[in-house]
Amino acid sequence: MILFFIGIIEMLVISTWTKVVTETKVVVSGMVTVVNIFIWYYVLQTMVNDIHNFWVVGLYAAGCAVGTMLSTAYFRFKEKREAI
Repeated sequence: MILFFIGIIEMLVISTWTKVVTETKVVVSGMVTVVNIFIWYYVLQTMVNDIHNFWVVGLYAAGCAVGTMLSTAYFRFKEKREAI
C-alpha cells in the first residue's frame, strides 16, 4: 500500500520538476531531480524485492495516476484563478 502513496508523491514531484524546468529554474530543477532519483531508487528496490507480485506494480501505477490527476487539476485551477 505504501507504493500507492509513493506513486502519488512521485507524480507530484515530476509535475513540479516539469514546471521548474520549463521556467528554467536551474537550481530548483536540480534539487527536485535529486529528490526524484531517491524516490525512483526506493520504488525500484521495492519492486525488485517483490518482483513476482503484480499487485505491487498495480498499486504503484494507480498511485502515479492519482498523483498525475491531482497535479494536473491543481495547475489547471491555478491557471484559471490567475486569469481572473
